Amino acid sequence: MLDSGGYRLNVGIVIINDKNQVFWAKRTKKDAWQFPQGGIKKGEKAEQAMFRELKEETGITRQYVRILGRTDDWLYYDVPSSFIKLENRKVYKGQKQIWFLLKFEGKIENIDFPEENGAEFDSWMWIDYAEPPKLVVDFKKKVYTSALLELAPFIFSSSALDKVKFKLSL
Repeated sequence: MLDSGGYRLNVGIVIINDKNQVFWAKRTKKDAWQFPQGGIKKGEKAEQAMFRELKEETGITRQYVRILGRTDDWLYYDVPSSFIKLENRKVYKGQKQIWFLLKFEGKIENIDFPEENGAEFDSWMWIDYAEPPKLVVDFKKKVYTSALLELAPFIFSSSALDKVKFKLSL
């Protein structure tokens, strides 16, 4: 679903483990890593979309996660035209996202990339909370940094938060 400015309504999902590391996934048949994310369908609330996308992309169901927080406002990024199908270039500009922070409370076996519609991801790992903006495709770096900065207070003490903010600023 696109808004009037050409942005697709979307959710981004940051999943943390007991060590406050984040779930980092590799897109199928590509050398591109990212957080799970996906579109919000017409009539769907952001939280509903998040749980649907979480299951579709990672196989993780809501019973294995707990919501710790979410961003207050939409975070935007423009998608370079080289990434957009030619027929969509006049109407589609990028993504507008609400980000959720989830605590993973399941077991490794509960992470299973579904095959029914072609898996979004084919590999994953836990990485340091501040690493994703350094590793993601350039046009998503600012949004990843903003989301992680806004979500960090939900899990880090004030002294640890200063270190995380510093690492995210590098």
